[in-house]
Amino acid sequence: MIYESSIPGLKLFHKGKVRDMYEIDDLHLLIVTTDRLSAFDVILPDPIPNKGMVLTKTSNYWFNKLQHIVPNHIADIDLATVIKDPKIFEQIKDQAIVVKKLKALPVEAIVRGYLIGSGWKDYKATGSVCGIDLPDGMLMAQKLEKPIYTPSTKADVGEHDENIDFEHTVKELGKDLAEQIKKVSLQLYTEAADYALEQGIIIADTKFEFGLDENNTLTLIDEALTPDSSRFWPAEQYEVNISPPSFDKQFVRDYLESIEWDKKAPGPKLPEDIINKTAQKYQEAMTQLFQMGD
Repeated sequence: MIYESSIPGLKLFHKGKVRDMYEIDDLHLLIVTTDRLSAFDVILPDPIPNKGMVLTKTSNYWFNKLQHIVPNHIADIDLATVIKDPKIFEQIKDQAIVVKKLKALPVEAIVRGYLIGSGWKDYKATGSVCGIDLPDGMLMAQKLEKPIYTPSTKADVGEHDENIDFEHTVKELGKDLAEQIKKVSLQLYTEAADYALEQGIIIADTKFEFGLDENNTLTLIDEALTPDSSRFWPAEQYEVNISPPSFDKQFVRDYLESIEWDKKAPGPKLPEDIINKTAQKYQEAMTQLFQMGD
């Protein structure tokens, strides 16, 4: 397992909650997706076995599947040409990618197809989600009439993301770019959700991140439609008005809620059974999605 990576000869460019980024040259980065797990924006002390591999393979699958909608950050460079030490290459080959260095945009593009999580809390309090009015009388986990775009800020490590309305992104990014991100995010979610449902997985909501290349072309970065960035529910167990069982880290969130942790660093250690069950859920999500044939 990789909790913290170390790549001799490469400068650490940025360390996120889950991903370590190294500078290859002026145009490219190496991203190592570690086995770290964050919950409530706090990095937990225990790695989850094979988590980095699952996130990397799942993201790469979707990057390839959805590239007709928007380009992604994957570079056409063989990992083996960057990591020449055989021992290190073997260690990270399943959870590392070479990407283009882009200007990351300070907005998390969240799309919701179902009323759950912070969206459900917002709705109960205000009747709306991120300023979007919804019908009266909706129930927890109910499918929305159509997916909604509910962006949030992108917080630094240790800070909390905050839900914002679309107008906030217009002020931050300009109208044209904000509109483009909204349109592309909804397209990505809709196509992926329809496709996943064929395999018995409901993608209740998801988060995308974007950057701009040297030509200001909008580009999908970070990860795509993984159990870390999405809520995956088994369709056969879905019911309205309950929090459905999930293939994602909601399992860990539920455990953390049960122990009355204050959601501030440092995060609590996880029991072994929670670690193993979480690893199993991530693996199940990838296995079920990869049944999808082209």
